[in-house]
Amino acid sequence: MRFFFKLILLTLFGLPLILAAAVFLAVDTQPTIDRAAEVTESSIERAKRILAQNDPRKLKSGMRRTVTISSGDLDLAANYLAHRYGGGSARVGLQSGSAQIAASIGVPRLPVSLYFNLDTRLVEQATLPRLETLRVGRLPVPSWIVYWAIAHGPKLLGLNLQTESWNKIIRQVNITERAIAITYEWHEKTLKSLRSIVVPSEDQERIASYQELLVSVAKKFDRREVSLVDFLVPLFQLARERTPHSDAIDENRAAILVLAFYVNGKSLEQVLPQMKLRQQPVQHQVLLSQRDDFAKHFIVSAALAASAGSPLADAVGLYKEIADSRGGSGFSFNDIAADRAGVRFGESAAKRTTAKQLQAKVGAGTIESDLIPATADLPEYLTEAEFKRRFGGVDGVEYKKMMAEIEQRVAALPLYR
Repeated sequence: MRFFFKLILLTLFGLPLILAAAVFLAVDTQPTIDRAAEVTESSIERAKRILAQNDPRKLKSGMRRTVTISSGDLDLAANYLAHRYGGGSARVGLQSGSAQIAASIGVPRLPVSLYFNLDTRLVEQATLPRLETLRVGRLPVPSWIVYWAIAHGPKLLGLNLQTESWNKIIRQVNITERAIAITYEWHEKTLKSLRSIVVPSEDQERIASYQELLVSVAKKFDRREVSLVDFLVPLFQLARERTPHSDAIDENRAAILVLAFYVNGKSLEQVLPQMKLRQQPVQHQVLLSQRDDFAKHFIVSAALAASAGSPLADAVGLYKEIADSRGGSGFSFNDIAADRAGVRFGESAAKRTTAKQLQAKVGAGTIESDLIPATADLPEYLTEAEFKRRFGGVDGVEYKKMMAEIEQRVAALPLYR
């Protein structure tokens, strides 16, 4: 009886004290890593090249490929992800045979600023790297706890990540001072697993609802050219109707995603093969300020900002304009304005404090001048040489002045206040 009595006392008082001590050691009031989240147009170009070389549509089952990511790009990506999804910052350093990862992740929904400061070291071995050390604040974490969390955590959270099959996909990881090389083996089931992770079943059903509405709305127009707001308003009316029973941000993201595919003439089957079973909408040319390129710039930037964050959306838009100046349609500050307006729209759609407000404003019946500022006087069709001569490139004083003017115009729009 004494043994059971002591066990009960230990359970009632000892475990809470141990947990409290662990939290005290793990949490800090200041971040050890504090960096701005940046994505450059050159990193976008490199990422695009990697994706093109590893396009799953061109891979056969059993084929092996190696993806090499430089230390700089890896560091930039880790910091961006920490900023976007953890409210903090990260830093990655590579050495021959090992990687050192440090991150500061903000503790959400607290009246005071608290952080989990993580520091971990991965060591190269035959296949996947081995976790050598992990420290959270002043608390050392045994590696077996991490491996247990990786194996069982997704199931406890209701996620179907199929970690065992992922271990079969990644065949080897080589770490040098300059880069990390990941050799993987493609399987037919891999793409299906990726889709289930990126687009869970709940989101698939949500997207399908907006796709069905889009089909209905597109039927109403007998003209080829249709304004973006003619689609945006009914989709956000639906988002507002569904929000009392769902999350406003999730509804907004789904509406924007469906519209982004449609405006660019792409089928949702590319990411959701099951959409093949549903009726496809009549395709119209969607315009914004009488231009189809504005509609595309706006809605793609909105989708990126709502789902991946504004730094990435900004970098993608800038990359597109720099690429155009080298032989395409030329660098266009008009397009940049459409990009920036789209980013503000996407940010508002995905912020807890503005998501419902945006639903109400757009659903009540917005007009084009609410979405995008005046752009007729902005320079466009600039070649690379002319862009650098007149504006000094993306680091030039005149370029920064022009960007400040665009930001000012976008900020003045009532929809984003």
